[in-house]
Amino acid sequence: QVQLVESGGGLVQPGGSLSLSCAASGNIFSINRMSWYRQAPEKQRELVASITRAGHSDYADFVKGRFTISRDNAKNSVYLQMNSLGLEDTAVYFCYGSILPVGPGLREYDYWGRGTQVTVSS
Repeated sequence: QVQLVESGGGLVQPGGSLSLSCAASGNIFSINRMSWYRQAPEKQRELVASITRAGHSDYADFVKGRFTISRDNAKNSVYLQMNSLGLEDTAVYFCYGSILPVGPGLREYDYWGRGTQVTVSS
């Protein structure tokens, strides 16, 4: 069984910073793409940032220059450093991984964490 667990959410004032972490555990052979998504109340889940195993990253336009995604392959972990947070960044942030589990076959599966709440408020 594979699990992704996020941590680091909380309450922050506008202009502040937060750092999110996500650790994958279980019967993992390798992890390809890891991403952060977010979902605000009454809105659809949207992609925030992605990073490949090789370290190539992509960002949604609305976070470019403010957020930084990184990963530690040895720890099966992905991180999101969020700076200059605004009210519009309030959402539940979800970790995603495209994971090849231990076992026969070469199929990757999509795994999601349960999310961590980020609230930006004065």
